[in-house]
Amino acid sequence: MYVRFQSPVPNKRGLHIGVFGLANGLAHSGSLSKEEWTLWRRHNDWFNDAYPDPAQTSPQVYDTGLNPVTSAWFKESATHLIERVVPYLGLLRAHGVGCVRVESADPGQVIYEDGVQVVVIPYSESM
Repeated sequence: MYVRFQSPVPNKRGLHIGVFGLANGLAHSGSLSKEEWTLWRRHNDWFNDAYPDPAQTSPQVYDTGLNPVTSAWFKESATHLIERVVPYLGLLRAHGVGCVRVESADPGQVIYEDGVQVVVIPYSESM
């Protein structure tokens, strides 16, 4: 199984923005208080250190010319990462930003995989 936290409704491009994109949007828009920004920054730094960035290993993964629509999913076994999403969910909830947990045994065509995550092209986009 794979786990993803994402917006409950798609954006204008038809994409369900992931939890990190949603939280980063709040931070970059200036919507967070000083305390919230510190929490967001601390957790982003932790995640940056905790697992590989697919774009560093395989730059083509997020190349919108090659892969216009992708989504990253945690492997269910990455509980140490999934548990650390909770503070982001609190930030989003505090600002009225919806975020849902989605699980799937087969979220799409895998274009990147490491020990804790996969990046996929959703099947609706790869057909």
